[in-house]
Amino acid sequence: MVSLRPLAGVVLASALLTGFTAAPASAAPSTATATVSWSEAAGTATAAARPRNGRILYDRISGGQGTLKVKNGTSRDAVVTLVRGRSKAISVYVRARSTAKVNDVRDGTYRIFFTSGYRFSVSKGRFARGASYQKFNDRLRFTTTSTSATIWTLTLNPVRGGNARTSGVNPKDFPA
Repeated sequence: MVSLRPLAGVVLASALLTGFTAAPASAAPSTATATVSWSEAAGTATAAARPRNGRILYDRISGGQGTLKVKNGTSRDAVVTLVRGRSKAISVYVRARSTAKVNDVRDGTYRIFFTSGYRFSVSKGRFARGASYQKFNDRLRFTTTSTSATIWTLTLNPVRGGNARTSGVNPKDFPA
């Protein structure tokens, strides 16, 4: 069952959280890549340029074989952040109605936070308008064996039959 949760006047939704394993592409570590659904508009160079879909904003976990796929079916851009222990591990920008993919997540257990809104400031690391902050109640565990690696798919919009719950987060407690 998917539930809607109001927070600061904005309706936020539970998200689908699925995991399965698949054979790793190679034994060699891969570099951070992202699936890009559409390209940046050419010609406009502004200080507040919207980041491209799949842009890695922060990375301290390169070198693993795990995969994280994030589907954002909402009308708002989002930043998804993985936290391992007390340390922020990776943040990826996911544009509205787009999908992003991170291919080199290291083994470990991560808490997942996400913020969404409009007019993201890379220098400040937050949305300037309509920002909301949430976290998944469950953690994601990535493990790699000689024959498989974990693949997780997160969906940030309501999905019929979704199996993940989210909770609001105070902006001060959001990993920046």
